[in-house]
Amino acid sequence: MPSAAAHAGPLTASLPVEASATNPLDGCPPDASGVNFPGSEVEPWLEVNPDNADNVVTFYQQDRYSDGGSKGNVAAVSFNGGLTFVRTVPPELARCTPGGGPFERATDPWISFGPDGDLHSMSLVLDPDPPSGGFGDNAMVYNRSTTGGLTWEAPIVLRADTDPNFLNDKNSMTADPNDPDFVYAVWDRVHDPSRAQHATENPIGRGFKGPIWFARTINGGDSWEPARKIYETGANKQTIGNQIVVRPQGELFDFFGDIVNRSRRRGGIGPVLVSFIVSTDRGAHWSKPRSIDDQLPMSLFRADSTIDTEQFPCPEPALTGRCPIRGGDLIPEVAVNGSNGNLYAVWMDARFSFFTTGAFRYDSIAYSQSTNGGASWSAPIQVNLTPNSEPINDRQAFTPSVDVGADGTVTVSYYDFRDNTPDPTTLLTRHFASHCHPATENCADPVSWNEETEIGPAFNIREAAFARGYFLGDYMGLDHDGAEYLSGFGSTLGGGPSSIFVSRLTP
Repeated sequence: MPSAAAHAGPLTASLPVEASATNPLDGCPPDASGVNFPGSEVEPWLEVNPDNADNVVTFYQQDRYSDGGSKGNVAAVSFNGGLTFVRTVPPELARCTPGGGPFERATDPWISFGPDGDLHSMSLVLDPDPPSGGFGDNAMVYNRSTTGGLTWEAPIVLRADTDPNFLNDKNSMTADPNDPDFVYAVWDRVHDPSRAQHATENPIGRGFKGPIWFARTINGGDSWEPARKIYETGANKQTIGNQIVVRPQGELFDFFGDIVNRSRRRGGIGPVLVSFIVSTDRGAHWSKPRSIDDQLPMSLFRADSTIDTEQFPCPEPALTGRCPIRGGDLIPEVAVNGSNGNLYAVWMDARFSFFTTGAFRYDSIAYSQSTNGGASWSAPIQVNLTPNSEPINDRQAFTPSVDVGADGTVTVSYYDFRDNTPDPTTLLTRHFASHCHPATENCADPVSWNEETEIGPAFNIREAAFARGYFLGDYMGLDHDGAEYLSGFGSTLGGGPSSIFVSRLTP
């Protein structure tokens, strides 16, 4: 295994491979709601099989809709370390997937390999919201593959709702690396009895809340225990972006964006924390929440976190000059060191622009770590290396991911606009990664984050599907193969409005 000293200098990114090169759902017509973007692939999660490092899978939405979801979730599967991929589709998720399904759409794709090589997937399936108001029917669904993603078993429904006041949302799935029998699913279940009377996506209303729901299997996915609520937010509060990591000592940490008070005094969205709850018995019981710090994304100070400020026609014409780019604001991403249990969290945050300009102007990528099992956390620091010499709006960084290599190196990926030019017809965007070596550096010190890698060429994000903003996904995939990393990300340089690419980052 390479030593930390061998990592001096930036990681080297391979030429990205278009994992989504073909569209297995191309022949299925869209439903009648919203605008469908054929050939668009967005929101990839990526995993490397711990039992076979050549088996790399990224799971993403295929043919995104403007008003939520896609025709189906698709897996791109490699057995040569990410050099080439084939596409497979878990069955019976939605109308366009093999065998059909009771729902029109699928979204929020997530996968996790167990230590035995079984691949566990989770999807939100849903119908479009009805014209009468409220949410469409929706469910959380599990599929398993025992062939590394080449074939899939029939789905198991973890939770379904037909009441228009409820939406199961923003799921993730984590296979326990210490025991292949245990797999954990977690999500927020929005209860919004006032939705039919409001036009905004998550309106303030009496009874609005978004508690955490959880399900687990104790037999490797053969069956699942009934889903249950593990944290009640109370009224006008919400969790979002729940994600479980497992320490080598066995504790489960569920991290989430913690919207602690949806107060009208803050324009409809209130203080947002990065919080977590802990289980020491594999999810049977959970602690009360504790917080790491505030999240301060630009969406607390204006309508959208990341925006296109150039006077280029926006798909929502009234927003030209402040057209949204939808990213991962309010959604923290987290990782754990599989050897010593150190914990890492990243999120979008505007506090660093306040430090440099005296006002909240743009998002950077915030980072905090715990080296004592979550008892305390380091002060947030900026870890993206976007130059302060760039124009203000080209400094915007968004949609971070974080992972820890086998040698303990911590890597964070993100997008920014530093490659943008004065040409008003393009908004050039690029994916990057920075990293730090805890074995030889203090990763709580921003000076330790001084090595950055370009991942793929710059691209025009305005060619992406528009779903409440130019949309590549609320998250991107990042996993490791020993001391190397594989980044799964969206770009508009492929065969459709956007495509999924995979690049290997090598010391």
